[in-house]
Parts: sequence; structure tokens; C-alpha cells
Amino acid sequence: MAGCRRLSGAGAREVLGGAEGVLFDCDGVLWTGERAVPGAAELLERLGRSGKAALFVSNNSRRSVAELERRFCRLGFRGVRAEQVFSSALCSALFLRQRLLPAAPGPVFVLGGEGLRGELRQAGLRLVGEEGDEPPGCAAAAVLVGYDDQFTFAKLSQACAYLRDPQCLLVATDPDPWHPLSDGQRTPGTGSLTAAVETASGRKAMVVGKPNTYMFECIVERFGVDPSRMLMVGDRLETDILFGKNCGLDTVLTLTGVSRLEEAEAYMASDSPAAKDLVPNYYVDSIADLIPGLDE
Repeated sequence: MAGCRRLSGAGAREVLGGAEGVLFDCDGVLWTGERAVPGAAELLERLGRSGKAALFVSNNSRRSVAELERRFCRLGFRGVRAEQVFSSALCSALFLRQRLLPAAPGPVFVLGGEGLRGELRQAGLRLVGEEGDEPPGCAAAAVLVGYDDQFTFAKLSQACAYLRDPQCLLVATDPDPWHPLSDGQRTPGTGSLTAAVETASGRKAMVVGKPNTYMFECIVERFGVDPSRMLMVGDRLETDILFGKNCGLDTVLTLTGVSRLEEAEAYMASDSPAAKDLVPNYYVDSIADLIPGLDE
């Protein structure tokens, strides 16, 4: 059973010593807003020098992988390559490509921004509104719900119209209900928009991002990693830590983001088996606490 044990010193050396690599969430783990978490860049450099893989799994569907790669560079993370980054936008595009191609179906109706739309185009998928020869009322092969700060009643109605066709897939990039803002406020997340579409359409979405395992399946396909020798580090119990549990990974909660230690302790004290799955194996105040585990 997960123990929610503080990880430092000799414990960190023991855990990291046997690991082939580490999966990191990004927002709230490596950076908060436009500021890198102190020590995060050094940790990634130490992992690289130790021959351990660093891979990145983000539920953020606003940015393309290319944009995320540039953000790593801008915030001082050197040497991070696009192939190491698995976003919910990228993985949603890969999922839809698997499900829809090569049958040359109708286009995808997207609730989301340009970063998400760009990943779909890169995967060879057509998008509603971007094919000049589409006849009026053309059916969509799928409705994809991502983070959309321009969400409207008209978009909701259009999504529901497509979803009246039982062959039209309903897919969501991630289940995050909200995201923290720098001033302490919250903004609705993809999970909130997905709930609106599900309620209005009477359909249930297939969710690609954490805590579902599809992102990890993409990682295994690309890198062939062994889950028993990988760690998952994240800041959100209900997505990052549950994702690690679902994928068979040891998990580390960092307290620089959304979830608090008291929440993990409450889940650990619960009699609910589902609550136990949200308890991390370890926790750290910041991922900088992992650096001593990689002493050179």
C-alpha cells in the first residue's frame, strides 16, 4: 500500500538509484506560470548525466509540442527535445489518427485552441471549417473537447448536432476540472467543458489524458520503458498520482502545485479502495529535493 513517505537523502538515492527514468508533469511541477521551480533545471541535467530518461506528460492541451519545447528552452531547461514531450493535445491527435485513419472519414470538430488544432493537422486529420469543399451539414467523424477559452453556447450546440450521429466519436483531451491562476483564482478546465457537452448530448467522452493510461502506452511504444523502473512525479493527486498507479509506476507528489499533503493523508486514512489509489508512494516539498538522490 502507498505510504506517502517524505523522500529525501538516503531514501531519494535508493529510489532514484534503481530507476531507469522519471515521468514529470509540467505545470506546478517544473514551473508555475512563467517561472521555473528553483532547482528543476538542475535536476533534469543531473538525470541526463546519470543516464536516466526524463519524459514529460502534460494534460495541458493549449500548446503544441513545439510550443512546449520552446517553453522549456525559454524557462532555462536545456536539451529537452520534442520527442520527450507527451501532451494531451499530441496524444489526442495520435488516438484519433488510430481510430479514424486511413478510412478517410469526415473531419474532426474541435473545441480548443490553435495548439490542439495544430497537433491534429500534423497527424493528418481534417478539421471542421478548414475544408472549402465540404457540403453544408457534412457529418463529423469526431468531436474533440480540449481547453477552449472561447467556448460558447453556439459551439456547444454544434457539437451536440454532430453527436446525434452515433458513429461520431466524443473524445476529451483531459479531465482537469479547473486550473489555478497566479492570483489564486481558478479558471475552468477541459473537464468542465466536457461535462457540458456530455450533459447536453447524452454521450460519454473517451478521455485521453491522465489518469487514463493512453499517454503511457504512447511512451512505451516510442521508448519501450519498463514501468517497474520508472517514477511518476506530479502535483495533482486525482490525475498525476492516479495515472502513475494505473500505469504501475511508483509515484511522487510535489507540493509546489495543486494538491496538498493533507489531502493525501486524508485519502490514506480513508476506507475507500478508490481513495487509496490517490495516495502517492512518496512526497517532496519541491522536485529540487530529489537532487541529493543523484549525487555525483
